Amino acid sequence: MPTVEAQPSAFTFTPDSAALLVIDMQRDFLEPGGFGESLGNDVTQLRRTIAPLSAFLTRWRAAGLPVIHTREGHLPDLSDCPPAKLERGAPSKRIGDPGAFGRILIRGEHGHDIIDELRPAPGEAVVDKPGKGAFYATGLQQLLDELGIRSLLVAGVTTEVCVHTTVREANDRGYECLVLADCVGSYFPEFQRVGLEMIAAQGGIFGWVADSTSVHL
Repeated sequence: MPTVEAQPSAFTFTPDSAALLVIDMQRDFLEPGGFGESLGNDVTQLRRTIAPLSAFLTRWRAAGLPVIHTREGHLPDLSDCPPAKLERGAPSKRIGDPGAFGRILIRGEHGHDIIDELRPAPGEAVVDKPGKGAFYATGLQQLLDELGIRSLLVAGVTTEVCVHTTVREANDRGYECLVLADCVGSYFPEFQRVGLEMIAAQGGIFGWVADSTSVHL
């Protein structure tokens, strides 16, 4: 039973009931010229997560443990995208508009898919989600139940939005979550720092935080 030196305290998990959840490592968010950069964001802040996450994925897969990937995006007709989300942002840079990698955040488009460096391995689950959290309007809960998962090690982007939302949702459902600090990223360094501090605050109010190199399988 691995024990990880984490904040605010040690995190212990049983590998047989643990999964690695990789959130939204998509071209639209991480690639130069993509949607994220078109909004004025510095994608290098997200891309720094690729090398440590790739290394951790290799170790996790070698141990034969489950990996679940998520992708944020919408149906081509946008029927699953509420106006409060669809109308946000500058015109011509909104969900469904043409982007460098196809229509922005539309399922099936090149930009919607996961970056090549972190491509899912055969047999790994990919959960498509229309919201920020990975549990909303998806089959993630059923999948975790089928796998007997109680602990989640969490990676992906962005720390203060989709990672936070998912970890909060997971905590409400009784999962224990370890957020891998070097494998999650924000476009904003201050949001990254505060986002991680919020997770571990008040004795781990909704999770634990540690670098991936602290996890020994």
